[in-house]
Amino acid sequence: MADDWKPKTKMIHAGSRRSQYGEVSEAIFLTQGFVYPDAEAAEARFIESGPDEFIYARYGNPTVRMFEDRFAALEGAEDAFATASGMAAVNGALMSLLKSGDHVVSARALFGSCLWIVENLLSKFGVEVTFVDGRDLDAWKAAIRPDTKLCFLESLSNPTLEVIDIKGVSKLAHAVGALVVVDNVFATPVFSRVLEDGADVLIYSTTKHIDGQGRCLGGVVLGTQDFIRKTLEPYLKHTGGALSPFNAWVMLKGLETLDLRCRAQAASALALAKALEGHRSVTRVLFPGLTSHPQHSLAMAQMSQGGTVLSFEVQGGKAEAFRVLNALDVILISNNLGDAKSIITHPATTTHQRLSADQRAALGISDGLLRLSVGLEDVVDLQEDLTSALDLLTA
Repeated sequence: MADDWKPKTKMIHAGSRRSQYGEVSEAIFLTQGFVYPDAEAAEARFIESGPDEFIYARYGNPTVRMFEDRFAALEGAEDAFATASGMAAVNGALMSLLKSGDHVVSARALFGSCLWIVENLLSKFGVEVTFVDGRDLDAWKAAIRPDTKLCFLESLSNPTLEVIDIKGVSKLAHAVGALVVVDNVFATPVFSRVLEDGADVLIYSTTKHIDGQGRCLGGVVLGTQDFIRKTLEPYLKHTGGALSPFNAWVMLKGLETLDLRCRAQAASALALAKALEGHRSVTRVLFPGLTSHPQHSLAMAQMSQGGTVLSFEVQGGKAEAFRVLNALDVILISNNLGDAKSIITHPATTTHQRLSADQRAALGISDGLLRLSVGLEDVVDLQEDLTSALDLLTA
């Protein structure tokens, strides 16, 4: 039975829908509309659609539905809705759940666009937000009120890789009836089981590890069937955040190799993190897989491995960080992550550039901090590339 399959098997087979031709590779139903046999059937479908009945690609599509079903099976969720991008998923999950007057508690350390939604967009519509140090359970406890509607966090923060105690936050939130919404991009579905840890709503940018080869935008939101179909779907289908069928097909293909890619990338990330820790030009290395990480024990309990992304700080600030970036040969300068190619970025001038210097300092994003997403290249080549670039700072 499919429910008994292991995660790697689910990544390949769960949710498959075959046409009358019996294709092995999932079919791309590249259509935005669907034909009804008669007017009565059209009327009936708009009242209630069956599992293999579709109306319009903004509402659903067979290829997209395969991706949603497969991801839900992988995560052990009741249902899922795929979106046009990771940020469409974040926006859809939060905006569909909240209204003016609601109270949200959020971790302070967030990706720049997530922070913009929580800090600017929600307040614009009358939602009150309290920010906390996500690592501090006492801070969550003090901020959560009887009227708190939801808690929002990244399981691993971007770019400083803070680890949030999901079980602890979930217990505090559920005690007052609040929901826990988690962005799990850095931890990946390979290493993290967020719903099992108590979260209610799970979000991914599938642009990252799921595609994993820098081709397509995508996102997905997972949760109970009641939330997905009665709360989230009406919001997304009317505001237009649906995933395209072609992108859904790419994501289905990406899921087939996700486990292999992420485990190889995580092994290389750990090796590079250890090497960077010993370099004289590096002042700190942030990677949950290192015993030096302040939340290493929690990370191992929640993930078992450190993930595919690490951050490190070089001496001297922006000028020296740029010097390292510009000296790299194998590793590419880009702001994506979770790619087969190793990618590095300078958060203070890219993903978090809109924050003030004081805000960046509070989050630990210094002018010397670099974020590295480790790819599938030979780890020896990656280490030599980093070492030669860093050696320039002490030459």
